[in-house]
Amino acid sequence: MKRFTLIIATAILVANPALAPVFATEKASADYAVGAQYDTTHVYVPQDQFDTFVTSFVATFGGTTSKQGQFQVTPTKSLTKSQLVLTPAGTVSVFGFRTPIPYPFGDERTGYLVTDLDTAVKSAVSHGAVRRLATFPDPIGRDSVIQWPGGVNMQLYWHNTKPSYAPLQNVPENRIYLTADAADSFIRSWTGFAHGKIVSDDKAAQGAEIGQAGKTIRRVEIRSGYGDMVVFVSDGHLPWPYGRDMTGYVVSNLADTLAKASAAGVETLVAPFSVGHRESAIVRFPGGYIAEIHQKN
Repeated sequence: MKRFTLIIATAILVANPALAPVFATEKASADYAVGAQYDTTHVYVPQDQFDTFVTSFVATFGGTTSKQGQFQVTPTKSLTKSQLVLTPAGTVSVFGFRTPIPYPFGDERTGYLVTDLDTAVKSAVSHGAVRRLATFPDPIGRDSVIQWPGGVNMQLYWHNTKPSYAPLQNVPENRIYLTADAADSFIRSWTGFAHGKIVSDDKAAQGAEIGQAGKTIRRVEIRSGYGDMVVFVSDGHLPWPYGRDMTGYVVSNLADTLAKASAAGVETLVAPFSVGHRESAIVRFPGGYIAEIHQKN
């Protein structure tokens, strides 16, 4: 009987190949995201500017901080100041190393909390990522660092004790700069892993948004349980400081936010300008962290 059923099913597929994907589709991978408030931009600053950066970031966006400590957060011997800054506009993990920074740390742009680290890493690899090092324990959990097509480096992490943070008032955007060589591969890999939804894909967006006035670029917005992301696809001829901004922060009043930032020692690198449906500026915090800040129009 089973053999007869299999023959009938095969005959149906031969007669109507369009049905084949229905039978062949594998079970979708799990979503390991926890929430955007647990996803942090990794900010590395000189240790002697650590406190100044933290103070300026809170003065700009508001919020609170975790207790500052000194830890070994890498699998090889090292020591860093470390502190979490939780603001309504987004969270940052701040590191001020007191020793040389071991490879490959320092160029991972974000840390994403996942529900299960081992299976999340396995899923990322199955979607095109590579592990930059084997999973390792840290003082409060476990970590892995991965790289997506185009050289986009991220950390995935898991805590021994489940954290509980308030939802964000505004979800920041992870700003990814790529050329056409890698863009499609990255987008396919990330959306597959993150269960990401492409909110918009503008293939003739204004290049002025990334300092390329007079040019058109591709601009892709993606939303997932890991937060928002915007992928800028261009020729890569980016004027300073574009490409150095890893995160874009949404605020209700850009002028007021920039005034607070300036009073806290934050330098405006790109003065406010309007493009698309936002007014945007790029700033540099004490310690060198560069970020985009925008108000939606």
